[in-house]
Amino acid sequence: MFKNYITVALRNLWKNKVFSIINIIGLSIGISAALVIFLIVEYDFSFDKFEKDNDRIYRVVTNMKFAGNPFLMGGASSPLGIAVKTELTGLDAVAKFQMFSGKGDVAIQTTSKKTAVFKSQGGIIFADGDYINILCYKWLAGSRQTALNEPYEVVLTEEQAKKYFPDQGFNSIIGKQVIYDDTIKTFVSGIVSDITQNTDFKFRQFISLQTIPSSAGLKANYSWDEWGSFNSSSQLCLKLTQGNTVANVEASLKRILKKYNKETNNDGKNTTDFKLQPLSDIHFNSTYGAFYSATVSKPTLYGLLAVAAFLLLLGCINFINLTTAQSSQRAKEIGIRKTMGGTKQQIRLQFLTETFFITVIATLLAVAVAPMLMNIFGNFIPAGLHFSLIKQPGIIIFLIGLIITVCLLSGFYPAFILSNFNPVLVLKNQAYRSTANTRRTLVRRGLTVFQFFIAQVFVMATMITAKQINFMINTDLGFKKDAIINFSTPYNQDPKNGGSKQLVLLNQLKAMPGIQMVSQGEAPASMGWGSSTMTYEDGKKKIQTDVRQKQGDTNYLKLYHIKLLAGREPLPHDSLEEYVINETYMHILGFKKPQDALYKVLNRQPIVGVMADFHAESMRKVIQPLVFSIRNRADRGFSFGIALSPQTPQGTTWAATIKKVEAAYKNLYPEDSFSYTFLDESISQFYKSEQDTSRLLKWATGLAVFISCMGLLGLVIYTTNQRRKEISIRKVLGATVAQIVSILSKDFIQLVIISFLIATPVVWWLMHAWLENFAYRTAISWWLFLLSGAVMVLLALLTLSIQTIKAATANPVISLKEE
Repeated sequence: MFKNYITVALRNLWKNKVFSIINIIGLSIGISAALVIFLIVEYDFSFDKFEKDNDRIYRVVTNMKFAGNPFLMGGASSPLGIAVKTELTGLDAVAKFQMFSGKGDVAIQTTSKKTAVFKSQGGIIFADGDYINILCYKWLAGSRQTALNEPYEVVLTEEQAKKYFPDQGFNSIIGKQVIYDDTIKTFVSGIVSDITQNTDFKFRQFISLQTIPSSAGLKANYSWDEWGSFNSSSQLCLKLTQGNTVANVEASLKRILKKYNKETNNDGKNTTDFKLQPLSDIHFNSTYGAFYSATVSKPTLYGLLAVAAFLLLLGCINFINLTTAQSSQRAKEIGIRKTMGGTKQQIRLQFLTETFFITVIATLLAVAVAPMLMNIFGNFIPAGLHFSLIKQPGIIIFLIGLIITVCLLSGFYPAFILSNFNPVLVLKNQAYRSTANTRRTLVRRGLTVFQFFIAQVFVMATMITAKQINFMINTDLGFKKDAIINFSTPYNQDPKNGGSKQLVLLNQLKAMPGIQMVSQGEAPASMGWGSSTMTYEDGKKKIQTDVRQKQGDTNYLKLYHIKLLAGREPLPHDSLEEYVINETYMHILGFKKPQDALYKVLNRQPIVGVMADFHAESMRKVIQPLVFSIRNRADRGFSFGIALSPQTPQGTTWAATIKKVEAAYKNLYPEDSFSYTFLDESISQFYKSEQDTSRLLKWATGLAVFISCMGLLGLVIYTTNQRRKEISIRKVLGATVAQIVSILSKDFIQLVIISFLIATPVVWWLMHAWLENFAYRTAISWWLFLLSGAVMVLLALLTLSIQTIKAATANPVISLKEE
């Protein structure tokens, strides 16, 4: 019996090649999308699941309010970790760690008494033994108990140890010197295994935390004793004992903060609270961030799952529509089977077998296409994600489950309908005398409407997303961003020598042709920023605010075309620093006019100017209070901004100028590589997640429209074949080609219009909710909906025309003779 099922299934696949191809392509697209999205979602949800008792591990984050405005940070003040370790009970581990803020140049003394230099090494933190224990590292050399107890010790991961000390045993590496940025001389005290599981804790070099307080420079740089200084580079992780609660620990943290910073939380509009963030939330929470690495939005992952489900469903709908539409061609076969004693269960199994064959073929095609899709959308695919059936047996299990699911979704309804045919009516050619045919037609119409509803949703969402991205990138940000490049000089140079090099470079750049203006200072909008609590007192009130800080030279505001509303630019200083504040800060301080803020005292320094607001961060966030001042220090690396002269028609001016800048840089810093960024391109990186989402939507839209149009093509092929006699009679009676095409297309176009009317309010609601994530957003224009509807009607007409024009122009004599 089963052999007969297979034989009949293969025969019908070959007999109905066009419909089989349409079904296979539709299902393979849905399955390949589901496979790729499964890999992405499974990868992201696997982060940080390997730590022992991970449900009891939390990160301390900071929730603040300034003038009633919330400000959230994924870090805590530096001294909190020491206070928690000495004063709090109910904790199994207290892991304070500090991000390394240097350039990361590493020098290793080799056996030949030569120094090997490794530039810009990442993954460096200051940490203690609790950090190593929480992350469950396996020790390969050194002592777990003492490896990070003393200053200037460092523990390396296996990969990093092999990189710095190739061809040496791990035990022989213990005691070897590792120098960071020419200033921090450490000795290897331990080597641990690499973490092979997915984690956001991607650090590979652990300098002992006690190194910071042992150096006055490091202590000041990392605000070691400053309770009022908050920075996301200062991290604190806690592992709670069994039975301890989050509420209990948060209350204790509040008491500690009040003990050491008595002025905090005295004003309801200016508050600071430490909260516990679960370890499982770090990878998905963009508000607090994940140690300078990218976070992933859970709604985005759920959206990906929805995209996969919809694309898979569209392929299944094609199968259902085309199979039920062809039911008349299989009616006699079913009637004979029933007459010969075939049961409903056997007939249903026959059709499910055919569905199974089509699904397996589609799955094999999807597996072949999946690596190509992953390459095409490489920017959206996580860097650590790979596709391998051999190394990832979970994929095979997923595909088997997918085949079964798709087979049941696609095949059950057609098998149920076809198996219910009355054999007597079938053999008398009266299978459709009852109203059941009408019901099946309504089902097909409903499924077609649903297909185009999904396609319309994707088209509209793609257009609105693109409009928002265009709005964010092209809106006036309050400063000039075009034709400006930025680069930085090496960090942590000798103060005297480093400052003189920067001055030489600055003067050389000013004299270069092709450069309009040069300024020292970090770009107005950048991924990183510094802030501190500033206090304003006028004798009656005291206002404490967390304020963003920008520093530069006297050309800074001019180069970036930042408008001064009142006052003047700050002047270089030796001791008395001068501030220019933005409009937002001016209003927080209670001033209505820019002139009113001039020469008021802020943090014992005068306010000499008020500048117009500009977007220093992504447009997802509201503009924060900000001050600008002149920076005189030369003991660290400094950023440069260069406004380039207009590009020539040949387009060679900028490239030539940048080469000259690089030559000047390399002359002063021969051991360092020169890298630069165009400011407008850097700003576009703020919206990488939105751009990735837009690319995904375009991909999903194209596939959804393609599947829907293929299904529509299959239905119109079947319809025109069924109505050949009617078309021929109409032509004989004088109907034109245009009239026949109109008659054949009218019903299908009505279905597309109905899908448009249903999709419009749904998309408006969904996109309105999405745009609420942005403090500054575009309007949802009515013309976008009309345009997307017109596009879908046009695509449907083009799809229909492939077959309707062919049917309308066919020779009617041939069709009538066949009848």
